[in-house]
Amino acid sequence: MVPGYVRAFAHSNALLVSHVHNVLTAAGIPVELRNLTLGGGAGELPLGECEPEVWVAPHNRERAEALIRQALHGGSERPAWICPGCGERLEGAFDTCWHCGATREGAD
Repeated sequence: MVPGYVRAFAHSNALLVSHVHNVLTAAGIPVELRNLTLGGGAGELPLGECEPEVWVAPHNRERAEALIRQALHGGSERPAWICPGCGERLEGAFDTCWHCGATREGAD
C-alpha cells in the first residue's frame, strides 16, 4: 500500500475495476488496486469497504478521473454513418465498412 494515494474509482465488479486499472496503467499513471478479495466479506463488513478500488497519487487524480470517464462513458465522439457502398450502418469509430470495404466519405 502506497501512503498518500487517493481513491479514484470503486465498483463491485472486479472486472470493471481491472479494466480501469489497465486503462490508467496504459496511460502511464501508477495505480494501486485494493480490496480485490474482500467481496466475500460483504454483510460482515460495510459494503463500501468491500468494493474493489483503484487508487492513484493525488497529483494524478484529475487526469485519472477524466480517463475513467472517457473509458466508461466516452465511446466514439463521431456519429454513426451509413456506408455509401452497401448501406450498412457503422459506428463512428470506423472509417471502413466491414461488409463491403468501402471507406467513409471525408475519412481522409
